[in-house]
Amino acid sequence: MSKNSPASSSTLLVVATSLPSVELAKTMARAMVENYLAACVQLTEGIQSIYRWEGKIFEEKEVLLSAKTTEAKWLEISTFIKNAHPYDLPEILAFSPEQYEKQYGKWVESEVNLKS
Repeated sequence: MSKNSPASSSTLLVVATSLPSVELAKTMARAMVENYLAACVQLTEGIQSIYRWEGKIFEEKEVLLSAKTTEAKWLEISTFIKNAHPYDLPEILAFSPEQYEKQYGKWVESEVNLKS
């Protein structure tokens, strides 16, 4: 098995959502880590979103939240985001990388499984 092959016991997920402010994003990110939903959460400020909502076009500044977790936590983390999010219909996307460094994958898995 190559050094960069995925960890075999669990699939790594990157869960993304966007929020209207860095304060809300930090609060959500900290809660995800504290509640063992994610091992690491990165925030990217300054994204610009243009979208149609209820027939009108909006242009907003947002913060992108990117949480590293496992497939086993998908239902729990997506429910958490829905319940904690200020938007009526939050963006909640999950991506499973085809390749990632094995040690990193094991670390993510161990962090989210500290409390089950």
